[in-house]
Amino acid sequence: MTQALLVIDVQNDFCPGGALAVPEGDVIVPGINALMADFPAVILTQDWHPAGHSSFASTHNAEPMSMTEMPYGPQVLWPDHCIQGSIGAQFHPDLTTDRADLIIRKGYNPAIDSYSAFFENDHKTPTGLEGYLRTRGITDLTLVGLATDFCVNFSAVDAAKLGFTVTVRTDLCRAIDFDGSLAAAQAGMEAEGVNLEA
Repeated sequence: MTQALLVIDVQNDFCPGGALAVPEGDVIVPGINALMADFPAVILTQDWHPAGHSSFASTHNAEPMSMTEMPYGPQVLWPDHCIQGSIGAQFHPDLTTDRADLIIRKGYNPAIDSYSAFFENDHKTPTGLEGYLRTRGITDLTLVGLATDFCVNFSAVDAAKLGFTVTVRTDLCRAIDFDGSLAAAQAGMEAEGVNLEA
């Protein structure tokens, strides 16, 4: 077994009606469920923030989607989302979670955001996913989920830099597309050798 499907952040807060809704974020769920059958290993990621997280605009009395500087670099200040134990943090109710071999929770450190499934936003602190994949002999990753231009993008680029063969199924992702972020993410993924497949 060398292949795994990595399903990124298909959670209520990133779907229509959620606190940080990605347009059509729920449309991809049936296709993701169907794709799970093609993979011997399925891994889910879950954004899992404590209340008052440092990446929340409300923590800084700032406007959502404004920028600030953190010790690890520039940071978008988001609406409060995916708070631990909240309905918004739960997986979309139609997502098949029983197929998951592993659920990686990220963003639980109050001082640092975490887009990537592999590293927090300092690009140094690991989540443990790389070690898990290596010990299982997984070399090829296919990524789907939310959002193309943030958590999918960062996860795909990190996976490629770590030496995994990476495909992003763009038909089973949706983007926030904030200030040109989708085009930049696609260019950045391709530059790292990520295969973008519709």
